[in-house]
Amino acid sequence: MKLTCADASGFPRELYTAEQTRELDRRAVEAGTAGIQLMKRAGRTAFEQLLNRFPAAERITVYCGAGNNAGDGYVVAALAAQRRVPVAVVTVGDPEKLKGEAARARDFARQEGVEFTPLGEAPTEGVLVDALLGTGVSGEVRPHYAEAIEQINQSGLPVLAIDLPSGLAADTGSELGCAVKATVTVTFIGAKRGLLTARGAALCGDLVFARLGVPDAVYEAVPAACRRLALNDVLPALGRRAPDAHKGDFGHVMVIGGDTGFGGAAIMAAEAAARAGAGLVSLATRPEHVAPMLTRRPEIMVCGVTSGQELEPWLERPTVLVVGPGLGQSPWSEQMLQQALQSGLPLVVDADALNLLAAQKPAGKARDNWILTPHPGEAARLLQTQTAEVQRDRFAAVHQLQQRYGGAAILKGAGSLVCSEPNRTGLVAAGNPGMASGGMGDVLSGLLGGLVAQGLSVGVAAELGACLHAEAADLAVGDWGERSLLAADLIPAFSQLLSLEGGDDR
Repeated sequence: MKLTCADASGFPRELYTAEQTRELDRRAVEAGTAGIQLMKRAGRTAFEQLLNRFPAAERITVYCGAGNNAGDGYVVAALAAQRRVPVAVVTVGDPEKLKGEAARARDFARQEGVEFTPLGEAPTEGVLVDALLGTGVSGEVRPHYAEAIEQINQSGLPVLAIDLPSGLAADTGSELGCAVKATVTVTFIGAKRGLLTARGAALCGDLVFARLGVPDAVYEAVPAACRRLALNDVLPALGRRAPDAHKGDFGHVMVIGGDTGFGGAAIMAAEAAARAGAGLVSLATRPEHVAPMLTRRPEIMVCGVTSGQELEPWLERPTVLVVGPGLGQSPWSEQMLQQALQSGLPLVVDADALNLLAAQKPAGKARDNWILTPHPGEAARLLQTQTAEVQRDRFAAVHQLQQRYGGAAILKGAGSLVCSEPNRTGLVAAGNPGMASGGMGDVLSGLLGGLVAQGLSVGVAAELGACLHAEAADLAVGDWGERSLLAADLIPAFSQLLSLEGGDDR
């Protein structure tokens, strides 16, 4: 997903709910910008984006519903008619029932001679404009609209969605039964948080934001529900290293994991922790994985342990533990986790450590010095619900994880979410489908451990680590492509990113 802005301000960091966006709209009107003026600005911006993206369009077909989103579509149609571009409006719902600004926009299109037709035969050429459903939709899409959405998706034509793809929930990014799959989405006034996570990442295509001239004071009066995390904002937290620094200044990470047959996960996590900048890294694993670890990365100190009792004396030196990569769910695995939990050290908890934690009766106790890194399935087990429920509202799920377990939680997936306190949620818009391969989470957990070891709080480490991980994937995919990207490819990529600021003068 490419994020751009229709003006020079750049795509915003602040992300809003639908209700907050309506409040921004209301305050903009109170500040002196008429509602019809905002609608005309929105329509004009969408039309300009259409011409820029699809300059050879033979025809424009605008699908209009029965609300303000349709009003924006009618403005697009009117402007196209003024430019002598062949255009038609497909009406879904009675256009005569439109009210306020939307009705005025409908009349504008009618005055320009735009043809209105009910839903019928699908267009076979040109560009389609989705102005069916806006941010106010709730519940599953009704059948008549679902038919229009299906027609749009099956057309094979490029699609520009106005404000958001119809059928996408603005607040959560979930799909309300069915949704338009857009080529480009132009969103207005407030960037809706659901556009950047869950199904939003797959349905929006390229995303363009337009502020529509809303003044700064309006945004200052409405706090955002979420922040889009950007590496340039969080990387300076590491700072630069002092000239007389030594390894003891940057902590000691111990990775605990690698049950029989799963040694690679623990080995990648340990290497990631070292490349993240930890002063010392050790690995506690099954004895058969000692030689492979030393062969791959001799800088890692490796101890082979067969029981929790053997692990205990090794826990006196580390300053942070990463538990879970390749841990498995055997009796050995449970002993490793229990020793880690009893140590009182800061923790990064991943993979089967999360599953073992979820299975505890009662479930794991809250603590403020750990980072939990579940994917949606693991999050569902931690919250004792279903994966589909987690994906239906990822924001609610990550808040529940943080409230129930404390510390910081990273809910992985398209548009990963980071929550370290009740009113602090970050969204990572970077990343790509190449990350859908084994070991990605193991690299993330080691990276997080390395950041915590260097003195970052779990909340800051979670935000920085999630950003670095996703940005590294975007950097590495240029060399390997999405189909061939491997988890270990991210380690040199995030090392390169770390050299840009916060500890390296190159």
